[in-house]
Amino acid sequence: MYRPLVALLFAGCVASAAAEVRLLTSVKPLQLIAAAVQDGTGSPAVLLPPGASPHHYALRPSDVRALREATLFYWIGPDLESFLPKVLEGRQGPSLAVQALPGLQLRHFESAEDEDKDEHDHAHRPGSLDVHLWLLPANARLIAERMAADLAAADPDATARYQTNLAAFRTRLEALDRRLAARLEKLAGKPYFVFHEAYDYFEAAYGLRHAGVFSISPEVQPGARQVAHMRQRLQEAGPTCVFSEPPLQPRLAQTLSAGLPVRLAELDPLGSGVPVGPLGYERLLENLAEGLAGCLEAL
Repeated sequence: MYRPLVALLFAGCVASAAAEVRLLTSVKPLQLIAAAVQDGTGSPAVLLPPGASPHHYALRPSDVRALREATLFYWIGPDLESFLPKVLEGRQGPSLAVQALPGLQLRHFESAEDEDKDEHDHAHRPGSLDVHLWLLPANARLIAERMAADLAAADPDATARYQTNLAAFRTRLEALDRRLAARLEKLAGKPYFVFHEAYDYFEAAYGLRHAGVFSISPEVQPGARQVAHMRQRLQEAGPTCVFSEPPLQPRLAQTLSAGLPVRLAELDPLGSGVPVGPLGYERLLENLAEGLAGCLEAL
């Protein structure tokens, strides 16, 4: 009497497991957006481990396998993950470079004429696309909308859940945007410096602007003249903050700030320490806001 019921329940479990969509993203910020949309139906995976550079990542065999087995794959685009286009040629399932999404607000790095050559990020060519597009809430909303549509197409039975998750994400983003604007409005005009030009989308959204970029080329260490120029910029700025990114603070930060009214702090545009979950994307932006405000308000 119980065997048919047990068999039926087992079949239901198998069908439920089979229905779960394997969603894979290249970088963690996209994984955090996907986690909001996929909440309750599955857990998105990420290709790059914490601390790995999206610019120069070497795929392992397990990474290639994950790419081939994923139902859906999302990446920023060839301007960031330049190692991916060739690998994706052998992939059967859908892949989306989100930088190509219609309606996305895209920014480009300033031209050499507009920016002091010593103050430009060596990792980003003048005029090239600024790929840190996830740091604008409006862009995150568009990415989430596309993910919800793709998930519904791959898993029609869960369409209502994806749409509910998407609606909740939109509502939370609107509230988050208001909170961040209120938190950051009084910081406009306060000078600060960064080691990586990654925050232009976030800054443009909330009326901030870094005063300079202390870029470090991995191949070439800054010479004495360049270091002196950087210190001069800090001296002219007066009390200020210099932000690096985890996991390591550049040794140059100590050299530049020695004896000056400079506070050293961290910003994490990739959300490396943020737990993956439906609220993860909001945590990423809140952490950026708190990092900026926590340092600049103490000046």
